[in-house]
Amino acid sequence: MSSRQALASWKKLQQLAQDKKSQHMNTLFAEDSERFNKFSIELPNMLLDYSKNLIDSETITALLDLAEETQVCDWRTKMFAGEKINKTEDRAVLHTALRRQNDEPLIIDGENVTDHVQKQLAEMEVFVDKVRQGHWLGYSGKRITDIVNIGVGGSNLGPQMVTEALKQYSDGSVNVHYVSNVDGAQIVEVLRPLEPGKVLFIVSSKTFTTTETMTNARTAIKWLTSASFDENSVAKHFVAVTANKENAMSFGIKEDNIFDMWDWVGGRFSLWSAIGLAIALDLGFDKFKELLSGAHDMDQHFINAPLKDNFPAILALISVWNTTFLGSQSQAILPYDQTLHMLTAYLQQAEMESNGKSVTWDGDEIDYATVPSIWGELGINGQHAFYQYLHQSNNVVPADFIGSVKSVTPVKGHHETLMANFFAQTQALMSGVNEEQVRADLKAKGRDQHYIDKVAPHKVHKGNRPTNTILLKCINPRNLGSLIAAYEHKIFVQGIILQICSFDQWGVELGKGLAAEIQEELEKNAISDQHDCSTASLLAFYQAAK
Repeated sequence: MSSRQALASWKKLQQLAQDKKSQHMNTLFAEDSERFNKFSIELPNMLLDYSKNLIDSETITALLDLAEETQVCDWRTKMFAGEKINKTEDRAVLHTALRRQNDEPLIIDGENVTDHVQKQLAEMEVFVDKVRQGHWLGYSGKRITDIVNIGVGGSNLGPQMVTEALKQYSDGSVNVHYVSNVDGAQIVEVLRPLEPGKVLFIVSSKTFTTTETMTNARTAIKWLTSASFDENSVAKHFVAVTANKENAMSFGIKEDNIFDMWDWVGGRFSLWSAIGLAIALDLGFDKFKELLSGAHDMDQHFINAPLKDNFPAILALISVWNTTFLGSQSQAILPYDQTLHMLTAYLQQAEMESNGKSVTWDGDEIDYATVPSIWGELGINGQHAFYQYLHQSNNVVPADFIGSVKSVTPVKGHHETLMANFFAQTQALMSGVNEEQVRADLKAKGRDQHYIDKVAPHKVHKGNRPTNTILLKCINPRNLGSLIAAYEHKIFVQGIILQICSFDQWGVELGKGLAAEIQEELEKNAISDQHDCSTASLLAFYQAAK
């Protein structure tokens, strides 16, 4: 397969990047008062403004040419049709099938995926209603008041992020808690105030072998049975979400209490499935369906909108431009809404686990920059932590600013203050302030020349820092579903353009395997002589200090 660098559009973008590096966005805005209209996309529930990037119409045309030359639209069709585009694992990629809104058959390996999904959703709805209405009783005959979701990675980050984001929509029928860290401090802290007879555990693991999850699940079982004095109580207090029913049943979970996962859904794209059981229990199934509907809305936009007007595709193309061609090595996700305080962590996993790769589909080494490292924090908190770096360091960090027009918890004056900062920061990052302006300002404030000469260089902001602005009408289940799906499709488009296998995660597996071997050595107090001297010495120190 030919290298992406041989494409005419790629070469054109390399040339444009050299030209753009000497330009400033201030000039681009001064020369074109229509930049916002040209470089923004408005959907019914959200707006994307990407005009504050180092782009012009020629750049966007070249990026769209790149998408065409890399056959993004053809690959999009293949994904939605269920072709096995996850080549290294020979799997389809069908998280989109989890939120389809019709009964049209979708056949994969001779089975109708649509039927499986609808059956699962129906079972989830019955279960959710039974728990929320108090008909599911624990070993002591009491109703369930608390849900503890045990999982890690995609089995935790997605559901927890959504639960936190939509907390204001919960009616409090049950309280939802999450345990992901194998550090015992977390599960102890979660379980301490809970009453065993009122707790329902959801154990989410695709293979039902994930070390961290199974360690926490075993601790939860011991906690329950030490209170109930009855191993049979597990059946009334544990459900599983897994693709490995045998392992779940051997663990003590009843077959009727096991919800399906499928190999065509990656963990980091799975919150739309039974992995989202905790979301549905917290919000009610109707609101969970609204979340799915919002994702479906974005799916339809992604399928039908021309790439030049396509929200996820443009997000992806801008990321490729900033990272692969302009050389930015990281990207900040900066939500200006308290409800989205876990969004950065969620998107960090989604993008970096998907596209943090260094070989092409054919296994050849990649010699161009692929995706940036993702980091960030809630906007106001970040302003008083790392925005200094964003504004004045030598490293240019593109950023996505995400906010909402309406607050779900309006308090007079608060949202206006929040959003004033939201708008000001993207303007400041773009415009900056030069030394002449700084000196004039200091002089107007009555500062003497000595002070001005000393301080002026330190107050210069070069600006020209790229940002995207995403404004949701409000944070609700449907709009959140659309936002998450937009980033999922962004990741897909990036992977196609960069020729990366987005839907495996072999880098995760290597560390897991080594950890299992080392754990056995620690338990047996027999350190292998196959370790490098650093690891062997660290293990020896650990054992001696215990």
